[in-house]
Amino acid sequence: MPDTAAAVTAGSGSTFYWPMRLLPASKRAAMFAIYAFCRRIDDIADEPGEPAAKRAALDVWRRDIRDLYAGGAPGDPLTAALKGAIDRYGLPRVELEALIDGMAMDVAAEAEGCRDGGGPGGMRAPDLDTLRLYCRRVAGAVGMLAIRVFDRADPATERFALALGEALQLTNILRDLAEDAEMGRLYLPRELLQAAGITADIAAVRPAEVLAHPTLPRACEALAALAEARFAEARAALDGRARGSLWAATAMMVLYHRLLRRLRAAGWRDLTVRSRVGRRESAWVAVRCMFGLPPAA
Repeated sequence: MPDTAAAVTAGSGSTFYWPMRLLPASKRAAMFAIYAFCRRIDDIADEPGEPAAKRAALDVWRRDIRDLYAGGAPGDPLTAALKGAIDRYGLPRVELEALIDGMAMDVAAEAEGCRDGGGPGGMRAPDLDTLRLYCRRVAGAVGMLAIRVFDRADPATERFALALGEALQLTNILRDLAEDAEMGRLYLPRELLQAAGITADIAAVRPAEVLAHPTLPRACEALAALAEARFAEARAALDGRARGSLWAATAMMVLYHRLLRRLRAAGWRDLTVRSRVGRRESAWVAVRCMFGLPPAA
C-alpha cells in the first residue's frame, strides 16, 4: 500500500482526484491528507477481519489523532501530512473523530450480525435517522474539514458542506449496491424498502434477496429523490459562492450530481453495470469550475 497521502489519492481512482489535484500546493496537500486518512480507516472497516480487531485498529487511529492535537510527533507519512493540515488550516479534531465514529458504525453492525447468526457484513437496512447520522459522520465531516482548507468556514458554507456531504454519500450508496451486498451490507433505509413492499421483516433482511426484488428500483428512486433534495439544498446554500475558494467543492457537486442522474437514467435494472464519471470528464469539469465557469450537472 502506498505510504504517502498523495500516492494513496492518486491510486484511488476517485472522482475527486482532479478537483483536489488542481488546488494550490498547500491546499492540495491538506485535501490529499484528509482523503488518504478516510481511505485508511475505510479499509479497516471494509477488509476481512474480526470486528474486535477492527475496533482496536480504529481506536489506534483515534489515539493517534488525539496525540497530534496534544502536540505528539507523527509516526508515519500520513499522520505527518495530517498534522501539517491540522496546523495550517485549524482542522477541528471532532470532525476527524466523527469519521472514525462513522466507520465504527459499520464495524458495530458487523459484530451484531455475527452475534445474531447473520454472518459477516455490516449495516443492513438502517432506519433513516441512523442512515443520516452515518452520512453526517462519513461524509459531512469531510465537508466540514474541506471548507476550512478552502478558507470558507462560515455558517452558510457549513450548511453547504453538510447538505453536499449527505448528497454525495447517498449517491455512493446507490452506486455501490452490488459491491456493498457482496460484503453483506445494505444501506437502503428500511422505511423506503417497506414502502416499496420489499420486506416487512427487517431483522431477517438479506442484501442479495433485496437486490433481486422486482420493486428494488422503487426504493432506489425514493433514495435518489432524497439525494436530489440535498443537492438542491447545497446549491441554495452556495448561492453565488461557486467562484473563488469553493470552486473545487463546486466541481465535486457537479460531478456527483451527474453520477446520480446517470444512475437514475439506468434505473437500477442491471446492477452489474457500474455508472461512473471518467477522469477526463472529471478534469474538464474541474478546470471549468476553477475558472468560474461550472458546467451543468
